[in-house]
Amino acid sequence: MRLHAQHQPIALMRADCHVCRSEGLSSRSQVLITADDRQVQALLYQIDSEMLAQDEVALSEDAWDALGIADGAVVQVRHPPVLESLAGVRQRIYGRRLGQEDMVAIVGDVVRGRYTDVHLSAFLTATATLPLSIDETIFLTRAMVDVGDRLSWEAPIVVDKHCVGGLPGNRTTPLVVAIAAANGLVMPKTSSRAITSPAGTADTMEMLAPVDLGIEQLQHVVRTEGGCVAWGGAMHLSPADDIFVRVERELDIDTEGQLIASVLSKKIAAGATHVVIDIPIGPTAKIRSREAAERLAAHLTETASHFGLALRCLYTDGSQPVGRGIGPALEARDVLAVLRNEPARPQDLRERAARVAGAVLELGGAALAGQGEALALQTLDSGRAWEKFARICAAQGGLREPPQAAHIEPLVALQAGRVVHIDNRKLSRLAKLAGAPERPAAGVSLRARLGEEISRGQPWLFLHAQTRGEMAYALEYARHAGDIITIEA
Repeated sequence: MRLHAQHQPIALMRADCHVCRSEGLSSRSQVLITADDRQVQALLYQIDSEMLAQDEVALSEDAWDALGIADGAVVQVRHPPVLESLAGVRQRIYGRRLGQEDMVAIVGDVVRGRYTDVHLSAFLTATATLPLSIDETIFLTRAMVDVGDRLSWEAPIVVDKHCVGGLPGNRTTPLVVAIAAANGLVMPKTSSRAITSPAGTADTMEMLAPVDLGIEQLQHVVRTEGGCVAWGGAMHLSPADDIFVRVERELDIDTEGQLIASVLSKKIAAGATHVVIDIPIGPTAKIRSREAAERLAAHLTETASHFGLALRCLYTDGSQPVGRGIGPALEARDVLAVLRNEPARPQDLRERAARVAGAVLELGGAALAGQGEALALQTLDSGRAWEKFARICAAQGGLREPPQAAHIEPLVALQAGRVVHIDNRKLSRLAKLAGAPERPAAGVSLRARLGEEISRGQPWLFLHAQTRGEMAYALEYARHAGDIITIEA
């Protein structure tokens, strides 16, 4: 039996199992399961059913994968060792600052699968109630880097970028990588898949080329073309980050210290030396004021300096989505339109990518100060970015065209006037209800921008769905969600 438990190793055993009785195991106990030389720690649930024999255990998909076994394999089930690092979590709950050794112990046990979601929630909540100090952020970042693999490159300068997030459709990464690599910089970009958003960079890039690259393949692509856009989850780079992020999203918390450790640990592990951070500011973005953005930038810069990272932060407009598409395939179409210089390309995505790429070019020494954005635009206009991107896709396994949704429905304006507000969060929710990112062709295509005049009955958005049921869910939400966009007469 293979249970799908959202990354949580789960074991099912009968309550009258002789192992449970002899070991004193009860439901929701932690158990250590061993098969040959591989182990996984799992959460035990007990059942009263003939579905399992008394000497059988059923495992979730993650436990199967960790053990690398097949049906019928013999395993040993027993109590796990005492979780000593949990003492540090308890002390943090009561307000004591953690040192480097504490962070190393906690992060190590997290990656070894010894922390349940309850333990993880306790640690993350403790660091939200009393925010991490700069020292603690540095300790956590270092522990997250050291517990995973690290990439190294022959180039003395390796560039990277990150967007703090909260902005739908902001798919600048493939464009920035193409521009940077076309101008001779090395940019091995590892990106994430969506957790609660309609699309992650890896989801969008996967519409255009394979992203599930191993370390050797990634290194080959970068050596050949100077850059890549790959899914970071296929590699063991800062593996604690993916675990923390999953639980943070479920708790709906996103603390500054954890954010900094998350971003910088991934960049350091990927071998970056120079990093540009895009910080969108807007009423429904993750960062909502200039003051908060400047504080985050200062803490990012201070932490990065302890690891020898050259860092530059950009403050950008986060008041509305970037591009037209929200959802993997729709965002991929926007990327292609910009790269191919199509007449209907989204200008805001083009301009934003050029600004970020310009900062990367300047920081990496490929452009003089103040001249990076112009060089980025010239690289797009000349077709060099598109040529480089096509070669990167070919090296990753082949360029492909994004799929089309089976069902498309418009949402029309109920009154004429000027668009004065767009709710990023509601738009993201709408795209997810339409099926994104699980159904890659699903999502929304936005046709209204802030400040634009719109007529009554004019479509301001098109819903894309793969099934009629998902389309119905999305339409129902759109009718009852309140103002996704606000139009003033």
